Amino acid sequence: MQVPKLFDLTGKAALVTGGSKGLGKAMARGYAECGANVMISSRHEDELKEAAREIADGLSVRVEYVVSDMTQRDDADALAKAALDRFGRVDVLVNNAGSNVPQPVDEITDEIWDRIVELNLSSCMRLTRALVPQMKERRWGRIIHISSVLGLGGKAGRAVYCATKSALIGMTRATSIDLGPFNVTVNCISPGPFLTDLPGKVLTDVQKLEFSDRTVLKRWGKPEELVGTALLLGTEAGSYITGTTILVDGGVLANIL
Repeated sequence: MQVPKLFDLTGKAALVTGGSKGLGKAMARGYAECGANVMISSRHEDELKEAAREIADGLSVRVEYVVSDMTQRDDADALAKAALDRFGRVDVLVNNAGSNVPQPVDEITDEIWDRIVELNLSSCMRLTRALVPQMKERRWGRIIHISSVLGLGGKAGRAVYCATKSALIGMTRATSIDLGPFNVTVNCISPGPFLTDLPGKVLTDVQKLEFSDRTVLKRWGKPEELVGTALLLGTEAGSYITGTTILVDGGVLANIL
């Protein structure tokens, strides 16, 4: 398969957290198809092993995996080290791992708050902090945080999730200023309704229908429909895009009335 030069990642390495399924696996496969060696992480080795096989299928790239729990700070640090040890570099970092435990604001527990903040926000900072120095040294890097349409809007019972996803957008803006002089771009992707495992578990059938009806396309997104945006922001094609958030929401925020 001939990859257009702007999207060619031959010789580069990508790290995608939460890469064993859903959006993460789709993005990892997209990077692999463009020539990148890819590392994925999640908490479940059986899922990682199968995902790595699917991502590498038919391609001549390395696909590695690391079992890692992003709620544990030592695991986040160890993941960054493993990626550098195995590949010698990380050019594209996609902070995709995240979760959502709905609770009304007056019922939020400290345990849930701390766990979701660690997973959705703090782990992104730790991986960015660990991997930025070698990007700066080579004067090339792409950092992509996966936020959410709920980082720009809100929903009852989602205070913790919305807070962390909004914070990622703020961190993106500030980090892009730090890293711009080194040709390292930092951006967010804010997906809308993609029917992956997380909403599949959290939402009722009625809520799933409500979400699809909020889009102007009147359907949920498919994981592969996020890949184009991930490739744009992870390659030379997006070399002048930084400090911003790209909505991939099927028109949810456009459909405000």
